[in-house]
Amino acid sequence: MKKFVVIAAACALFGSATAVLAAGDATAGKAKSATCAACHNPDGNSTIPQNPNLAGQGADYLLKQLHDFKSGARPNAIMVGMVAALSPQDMEDLAAYFSSQPVKHAAADPTLAPVGEALFRGGDLKEGIPACTACHGVSGAGNPAAKFPMLAAQHAEYTEIQLKAFRAMERNNDAGQMMREIAAKLTDPQIKAVASYIQGLQ
Repeated sequence: MKKFVVIAAACALFGSATAVLAAGDATAGKAKSATCAACHNPDGNSTIPQNPNLAGQGADYLLKQLHDFKSGARPNAIMVGMVAALSPQDMEDLAAYFSSQPVKHAAADPTLAPVGEALFRGGDLKEGIPACTACHGVSGAGNPAAKFPMLAAQHAEYTEIQLKAFRAMERNNDAGQMMREIAAKLTDPQIKAVASYIQGLQ
């Protein structure tokens, strides 16, 4: 139980310690978003399950990811090219635009949802896995102030890919290695289940 409390406290601590605050113009962001549409759709609700939905995501979280792609802190061959020509203002405007778009909700696989819900809401005390709600909220809305992302309605396939990347240490731009430490304890079936449950959150 103590470790769960420490992780929850770290969520607030590390989120604010590396703050990059978005102050963009959504209207300008829409005008600059054409190149994003092929992978994320014009409104940020991607129809490609391997690509993330950006609609409704916290602006500060989106801004951090864009900066991380550009700096190399989050390696991604496609996104490196996409952000190469973006100025800091461009990134702020894009983050403001996509965060302002309404998210389109999806459904969870009913055969996976019970296991996924148990992990999301209660974690696994025996294995030292904290509940996802500790950082991402009971409805998956995230914590904008701490730059913890909204998970609700995110594609299950994208979430599964990211959790496995954290587990393999291929993605390492998480504050305090929190996601890497958690994902390291998750099995493939657990990842699939919680990713499906997250997709159905509203």
